[in-house]
Amino acid sequence: MTKIMGILNVTPDSFSDGGNYVDVEQAVRHAKQLVADGADAIDVGGESTRPGATFVSAQEEIERVVPVIRRLKRELDVFVSIDTYKPEVAEAAVKAGADIINDVWGSKWGDCSMVDVAARHKVPIILMHNRSEPHGPDLLAEVRADLEDSIRLAKQAGVSENRIWLDPGIGFMKTHQENLFLMRHLSITTDFGYPVLLGTSRKSMIGLTLGLPADQRVEGTIATVCYGIQQGCEWMRVHDVKAIKRAAVMMDTMLAAELAGGE
Repeated sequence: MTKIMGILNVTPDSFSDGGNYVDVEQAVRHAKQLVADGADAIDVGGESTRPGATFVSAQEEIERVVPVIRRLKRELDVFVSIDTYKPEVAEAAVKAGADIINDVWGSKWGDCSMVDVAARHKVPIILMHNRSEPHGPDLLAEVRADLEDSIRLAKQAGVSENRIWLDPGIGFMKTHQENLFLMRHLSITTDFGYPVLLGTSRKSMIGLTLGLPADQRVEGTIATVCYGIQQGCEWMRVHDVKAIKRAAVMMDTMLAAELAGGE
């Protein structure tokens, strides 16, 4: 069954909900609502990864996320992931109770040591596809090669096979058409055989296609989620948990349906 990861941005400038949950009490209250709506995990982020976002120091990011993670682990029975590309932040978050590292740079930022944190603490790491340069003419081959590099780094660091997850990186260093094309070919990511997290929630790919602002993109998000489920993605990282959970349950049920005595 498809799992839902609810987004909890404790940032002042995230593209969709920046500033809504910077207070610890507000953040915990929202996380509890996400779980009540059906979230299987909460993804806590202390720095926006939207284009043009303000850089946040590791120390400031730690101060934003650690108090929230401690409260979530104390008050909720739910997996918590830390959405960061900084190894120091991941280290502090895992020590505070985070169960999963969600790295938007696939452990390729800085000294590439994020995988060392995951290996040392024996926690799953989500390796998202990202790059600093635009793609050439063969998008799919480049995405595959970039993910292979991240997987190699993880294995070399000692991360076990069953703790490696992937993310195709929709919206990161890709044009609108490249995002749509990569969605059509999600098998590039799922064919590796690792669990895949799909993060399309309210993103510009949907906004540009439908001509809608971030807070009106739930239907477009549902379409991408349902397509992702059909293509083998196991986790969905979303803002609108209740609506997405219902769509995912419906999709899972249809894909599993059989008649008595066979099809």
